[in-house]
Amino acid sequence: MSRILKLLKRATREEEGITGLETAIILIAFVVVATVFAFVVLSTGLFSAERGKEAVYSGLQKTRGTLELRGSVIGNTDGTIVETLVFDLANAAGGEPVNLDPLAVSNKVVIDYRDSDTNNPNMVWTVDWLVGDGDDLMEAGELAEITVDVSLETLAANQPFTLEVKPSLGGTMVIARTTPAGLDTVIDLH
Repeated sequence: MSRILKLLKRATREEEGITGLETAIILIAFVVVATVFAFVVLSTGLFSAERGKEAVYSGLQKTRGTLELRGSVIGNTDGTIVETLVFDLANAAGGEPVNLDPLAVSNKVVIDYRDSDTNNPNMVWTVDWLVGDGDDLMEAGELAEITVDVSLETLAANQPFTLEVKPSLGGTMVIARTTPAGLDTVIDLH
């Protein structure tokens, strides 16, 4: 029996345990690590949400500056080659104003011409306002007639060509047509 008592005394003397202070320190360390991890996760989520919002607004800005073709493309000829191409432009529904000043240095519309022999990235063009408020901005409800001088491009009969109307902001409008086999003075390029 004394032997058992000795063992119990020795077991109780050598037994070491974790105190309440050590337990509190460990719990606080876990809470701090979890807080830092949660902060990192939330920051990453907010950052990616902000990037997504920027992408959406950028896409909206591009589509709001889009022009659309209204009506036919008319070619004026001298009987052998097309000298000018005339078409009407309007702002797309809900679109932002687009600067249609052909003499503008910045924030301007550029018209490219391309056929099987030629690529002209900056055509000479003029604008006549059919419906407008007197400024150079294409706004909702306005209509402009664009005349592109293609006399130097030797656009002849039965020849495919492409015009690209590129506003500074917004989508590119592509007009792809083919001249008919016989050229009248005025031709409607459907």
